[in-house]
Amino acid sequence: MASGVQSLQIMEALDLEMANASDPLPFIEGLEMDNMLLPPHMAGGPDQETAMVLPSLPSCSRVTPFEPRTYRKRSGESELSPTREGTRQAQVVGPPPAGAFRERPSKPTVFRKFYERGDFPIALEHDTKGNKIAWKVEIEKLDYHHYLPLFFDGLCETTHPYEFFARQGVHDMLEHGGAKILPVLPQLIVPIKNALNTRNRQVICTTLKVLQHLVISADMIGEALVPYYRQILPILNIFKNMNINSGDGIDYSQQKRENIGDLIQETLEVFERCGGENAFINIKYMVPTYESCMLN
Repeated sequence: MASGVQSLQIMEALDLEMANASDPLPFIEGLEMDNMLLPPHMAGGPDQETAMVLPSLPSCSRVTPFEPRTYRKRSGESELSPTREGTRQAQVVGPPPAGAFRERPSKPTVFRKFYERGDFPIALEHDTKGNKIAWKVEIEKLDYHHYLPLFFDGLCETTHPYEFFARQGVHDMLEHGGAKILPVLPQLIVPIKNALNTRNRQVICTTLKVLQHLVISADMIGEALVPYYRQILPILNIFKNMNINSGDGIDYSQQKRENIGDLIQETLEVFERCGGENAFINIKYMVPTYESCMLN
C-alpha cells in the first residue's frame, strides 16, 4: 500500500514538471520580441495564440573586416611581419658572414722594435735598379738563430721601410745561409703562421714567395717542413681558389706574381717536389682539392 502511494506521488511530480515546461515564457519589457520557431512540443503553430516569442539577440550580420596591425621593429628585436591572421611571424634571416677572408689586424712586430732601436746591421741603399739593403757585415757571419726569426717576424709589416727591410732581408739571408738555415727552421714556423693568419693579400703573397725560396735554399729543408704543414697550409686552403676572372682581358698581376691563387698553386707544387715521398699525402690531407704535379 505504501509503495502504491509513493508511485502516485512520483507520477504527480512528473506531470507537474512537464506542465511547467510547456508553459509559455513570460514577456520581458524593454527587449524587442520577434517570433521564433520553437520545437513542436513547445508551440502549436504560427497561427495559434500560444506561439512563443523570444527576445531577439543582437544582430551579427555586420562583421567589421580585420585590418592587420603593423609592428615596428624595436632595437635588439628580430624582424617580424604581420600575417593575415594578425599573428607575428618571424622572418628567416641567414647567418652572418663568417669572415674567413676578412683581414686581421696585425700586432706590432718585434722586428719593428729592433729596427727602430738600431739593432740590425743594415742600411737602405739606392741604385739604378731600385732600393736594396746595404749590409754592414758579411751575411755569412750573422747569427742565423738570432736574426733570421726576427726578419721572418717582419713579414707581417705593410708599411715602408719595415716591409722592405723584412722582405729583402729574408731573401738575402736565405740566399747566403746554406747549412745554417735547417737548424733554425723550427723557429720560423710561428712567424710564418702569423704572417699568413693576417689574411692580408699583400702579406700572403710575400710570405708565399719566401716559402718557395726557403724550400729550395738548402738541402733537406723541404722534408723538414712536412711536419709543419698543419700550421702553414690551412690558410692556403682558404685562398687557393681566389683567382681573378678577367675574361679575355690581361691580368698583369701574373707578371708581377701577385695573383694569390696562382702563387698558392706554385707553392704547393714546390712543396711536393722538394718534400719527399710523404709530401703529397700530407698536402692532400690539408688541401683536399690539390692534385699531384708529379704523376705524369
